[in-house]
Amino acid sequence: MEITIEGASIHDLNRLYEIEMKCFKKEAFTKQQIAFLLTNYNSIGLVAKVNNQIVGFIIGRLYAERKSLVGHILTLDISPTYRQKGIAQRLLQEMEKIFGEKGVKACCLEVREDNIAALNLYQKLGYRKVGKLKNYYENAHGIYLRKTLT
Repeated sequence: MEITIEGASIHDLNRLYEIEMKCFKKEAFTKQQIAFLLTNYNSIGLVAKVNNQIVGFIIGRLYAERKSLVGHILTLDISPTYRQKGIAQRLLQEMEKIFGEKGVKACCLEVREDNIAALNLYQKLGYRKVGKLKNYYENAHGIYLRKTLT
């Protein structure tokens, strides 16, 4: 299975929203929020394709924190039938590479505390737990993770 990673575009909005809903249901970003992120100057979106079909995506954002740039992963979604195939890891590593090229010193993200598969992936890639986010999700706590990129 050949996976290609490329920049996301507003033209991908319907497919990205469809995947977002499958992944996060009630906690999903709205179509308008995804559209905003895809067109925002400080955001970076990437899609993963298999056989020229989008099967996953990641959206990250840059912001300044204490005079240095930080990357924030806002969402990482893989279509359920394509999970456990290394696609999330490829997307995350590509995003970290882009962040690094832009001078980002650290990358952070939030994850549900009961999302064991995602937690395992993030920890395998060097993310460390910084704190617990009480009631961050509608009915679950979140965990704030951070990784130093430089």
